[in-house]
Amino acid sequence: MKKLGIVITDGVGFRNFIMSDFIMEASTQFDEVVIYSGLPISTFHSIPKSNVTIKELDVFVESKLIWFFRKWKEVAHLQKHQSFYGMKDNLITGYPKNNSARALLVKMIYFFTSYIHSDSSILLAEKLQFLSFSKNKIIKSYRQLLNEDKPSHVFFTHQRPPYVAPFLYAAQQLKIPASTFIFSWDNLASKGRMLGVFDYFLVWSQLMKDELLYFYPNVRKENVKVVGTPQFEPYVMPKYKSSAEDFFTKFRLDINKKTICYSCADVSIGQNDPVVISAIANAIRNNAIEPKAQLIVRTSPAEDDGRFKSVKDEFPELIWNVPKWILSRENHAETWSQRVPSEEDVTDLRSLLEYVDLNINMCSTMSLDFMLFDKPVINTVFGNSENGLYNDQRFLNYGHFKKVVDSQSVTIAKNALELIEQINTTLNHPEERTMQRKAMIDLQISEPLLGTSKRIASTLSHLNA
Repeated sequence: MKKLGIVITDGVGFRNFIMSDFIMEASTQFDEVVIYSGLPISTFHSIPKSNVTIKELDVFVESKLIWFFRKWKEVAHLQKHQSFYGMKDNLITGYPKNNSARALLVKMIYFFTSYIHSDSSILLAEKLQFLSFSKNKIIKSYRQLLNEDKPSHVFFTHQRPPYVAPFLYAAQQLKIPASTFIFSWDNLASKGRMLGVFDYFLVWSQLMKDELLYFYPNVRKENVKVVGTPQFEPYVMPKYKSSAEDFFTKFRLDINKKTICYSCADVSIGQNDPVVISAIANAIRNNAIEPKAQLIVRTSPAEDDGRFKSVKDEFPELIWNVPKWILSRENHAETWSQRVPSEEDVTDLRSLLEYVDLNINMCSTMSLDFMLFDKPVINTVFGNSENGLYNDQRFLNYGHFKKVVDSQSVTIAKNALELIEQINTTLNHPEERTMQRKAMIDLQISEPLLGTSKRIASTLSHLNA
C-alpha cells in the first residue's frame, strides 16, 4: 500500500501545494495521503478527496542546546561557501551587534567555524542536533503520528524550517524514506544549511540540480529530480482566471492608461520601497512618464501595509493591492510563516501579472512571475554603502540574481533618474527583451507550468517503487 505523508510548513507551502492541483494528483498516485500541517488545521477548509486526511503538528520550540548545534551547522555552511557573495553577505549580516549571552555564543560559533567548516564537521553538528531531539517530548508525539499512519514516504515541501527538523528525525528513526522540495530560487546559493539529510530532492531546474550537487557533495545525483515548481502553476489553472474588465473594475484602474505595478519586498529587505514608490508617483504627477500611466502597489504577503501610511497620505491617487493573507496563528517562532493566502488573492495576483504593462521590484522572484506573462521588469536598487539608503545594490552580486542581471532579461535602475528613463523606454517598447525573458524562464524553471503537480506526484510515487 502506497501512502504519502506531506509536510506543509507555512503559508507559501500551502499556496504551492494545497492551492495548486498537487493534492488531487497525489491522491490518484497514492492509496492514501496524510497532510502533516505546521499550520492550524482550521486553515484547510475542504479537501475534495476521501483518501486524504489532515493532521496538525504540535508546535516545536527549540531548546538552547538544539539551537546551539543548529546554529553551528548553519554558520559553518556559510563559512565553507563564503566565496559565494550571497553566503558571505548573510554571514556578515548575521554577526551579532551586541554582547548578550546568546550573541556571545554566536560570536564563539563564528570564531571556531572560521577554522573548522569541513563537510564532516557540519554533519557532526547536525548529528548532535538530531540526537538532542531525542530528549524533547515532542518527538514522542511525532513518532506516534508516524507509527499510526505508517506512510511509505514523507515529502517535506520546504527544506529549511528548523521547527520541522524533529519530524524528519522521527521519520529517520522509523526508517521512512524522506524527500524535500527546494523552496525558492535563492535558497541554495545564499541561504544557510538545510534542516537535515533527505533521501531525495525535487528541484526546479537543471541549474538548481547542479547547485544542489555542488553545495551538498554527499548527495547522489540520481536522487535529485527536476520537476519544475508549483509556485507558478496557479497561473495556468482556470479557477484563478479573471477577465481584464473585472480586474480594472475591482481596482478602479483607468483602462486608457498604462498600468505600472510596483511589488514590494518585506520590511527586512524592502526598506527603500517607499522611496521608489514616491519617485514613480512624483514622475506620474509631473508628467515625466509618457504615455499616461497609473501605479498599483502590491505589498508583501508577509506583512500588512502599515509602514506605507505616509506614502498613502502623500499620494492618495495610488492604487493598493494588499494581499489577502490571513494570520492563522500568533506566538509562533516565525510568525510570518503562519500567514495563509486566500483564493481571491491568488486570482488578484494572476490578474496583475496578466493585465499590467510593467513590473518594478527590488530583485524579487516576482521578476519571474511577470516574465511568465512576457511582461517587462525593472529592478530597482537605490541604496548603496555611501548614500544613506538601505544597501540593496549588494543583492546584484548574489549568485541567483547575478544570472538575471547578466541575462539582460531585466533592466537595473540605481536612482530615480535611471528609473524614469527605463519606464519610458519600456512602456514604448515592451517587446524589446522578450527573447531574454524566455531564456531566463527556461533557465530557472526547466519544466512546463501545465502539469507540474502531476509531474511532482508521479515522481514521488516512483521514488520507492
